[in-house]
Amino acid sequence: MRDLGAGFRYLLKGQKWVGRHGRQYGFGLLPGLITLVLYAAALVALALWGADLVGWATPFADDWADPWAGLFRGFLTAVLFALGLLLCVLTFTATTLLVGQPFYESLSEKFDRDVSPDGTAPESDLPLWREVWISARDSLRIVARAAVWAVLLFALGFIPVAGQTVVPVIGFFVTGFFLTEELTAVALQRRGVELRERLALLRSRKTLVWGFGTPLAVVFLVPFVAVFLMPGAVAGATLMARDLLGEETEGDDGAAEPEEEGVDA
Repeated sequence: MRDLGAGFRYLLKGQKWVGRHGRQYGFGLLPGLITLVLYAAALVALALWGADLVGWATPFADDWADPWAGLFRGFLTAVLFALGLLLCVLTFTATTLLVGQPFYESLSEKFDRDVSPDGTAPESDLPLWREVWISARDSLRIVARAAVWAVLLFALGFIPVAGQTVVPVIGFFVTGFFLTEELTAVALQRRGVELRERLALLRSRKTLVWGFGTPLAVVFLVPFVAVFLMPGAVAGATLMARDLLGEETEGDDGAAEPEEEGVDA
């Protein structure tokens, strides 16, 4: 269980670091605020016109007797909004990282230098447009994987008792895994680590990933909170990336030993 605690400590260390670097923290807030405004506008639009969209998509219910048509369309409207909200939660990190690619690259690189014994940090030789393209491509792949899990967990949520107890807990762990992948990608992509290898690294240390990502999954349910925690989460994920790759870290109190895992995410 050392990995579980280590992951949470990385999250806390990242938040403490940005707390001591106000300028980096301030720049790191901008992408999250932009994304939050865009997502809020999309959810408001869905709330205002979701019923009209459902009515347009279900013409076969026009001739149903009252109150069945209204109940059916009301249920679909609620489901549509719930799925939209879930999609926002699942994609908020990926979108924010994409919008803030230059900001978070700079933040992660500065953090790397601060914790590196020799004061250096890996640098990408790729032009910015190429990094943004790779980040967008990989984010779409991760979002697609997360969407499959979201649909599966949503369906399992209708199972009596387990759907209201066990399934939400599993959902937080799954969301935490994918959040961690997106956040560590900033540092790992700069080191030339491809998506397939990144996923393999994370799967080999799932308790480390869950210790870092699951608390974030809980607080990221409130996007406004996510905006303020995102810069520190990027810094903490950089520290985790160094651990995953076995890089020496200044002042490290001992990385947790890898644990055997049995279930893939």
